[in-house]
Amino acid sequence: MVTSLAHTHHGRQYLAQEGVIDQISNIIVGADSDPFSSFYLPGFVKFFGNLAIMDSPQQICERFPVFVEKVFEMTESQDPTMIGVAVDTIGILGSNVEGKQVLQKTGTRFEHLLMRIGYQAKNASTELKIRCLDAVSSLLYLPPEQQTDDLLRMTESWFSSLSRDPLELFRGISNQPFPELHCAALKVFTAIANQPWAQKLMFNSPGFIEYVMDRSVEHDKVSKDAKYELVKALANSKTVAEIFGNPNYLRLRTYLSEGPYYVKPVSTTAVEGAE
Repeated sequence: MVTSLAHTHHGRQYLAQEGVIDQISNIIVGADSDPFSSFYLPGFVKFFGNLAIMDSPQQICERFPVFVEKVFEMTESQDPTMIGVAVDTIGILGSNVEGKQVLQKTGTRFEHLLMRIGYQAKNASTELKIRCLDAVSSLLYLPPEQQTDDLLRMTESWFSSLSRDPLELFRGISNQPFPELHCAALKVFTAIANQPWAQKLMFNSPGFIEYVMDRSVEHDKVSKDAKYELVKALANSKTVAEIFGNPNYLRLRTYLSEGPYYVKPVSTTAVEGAE
């Protein structure tokens, strides 16, 4: 209920005036000594995540450092519910540039957290894997107008912190026979598709371009749409023709113009006398 109040400016003002935000912060501080904290911590952490993204990630995280501390702590938990909420919150927090910079300031702690997310994306239950992949997509996406050298270096280093070979990790996940997982992995590729460092990785990864161009991989509408979004992100990037080379760029443009559900016509030749 308080989280929905935080979605409006006057709602946030009211919560601040009534001391509710400070009260919730104090409850999080005391959670360690409360055996029942697992019942309310997920909700309160979600509340701060929403508050940060609605207001200012930097201000909220500086004013309530216990919130960031608790999120980091929860990713180390053995409880999948806690990990899930922490991962969702990191994804919300890192969905805009200011939030990304707040996370970047935590330095090696955040690199370690990314390793944990990469590990969970590979080994957790299907539901938690999807939540991890969604958070990774949110963290790594940079709109073209915000792609400064510093931010591109940051997303590249975050990507490499996820695993020893992150591109192969996500490609492996996308090859699993579960449409939800397949689409969540494609979403990660789509998030980084307009960043030059990622295009170089894709180009240098054996078989990756063929995998992107292969329409036979996706069998359902949702997966075909997700693949099309990836092709669109690549084809509309200003740097892809130079990095992928002109022939591959033209193949992407052809895929784009044919649409997500195009099926190559099979030519049959009639033979006289055949049954």
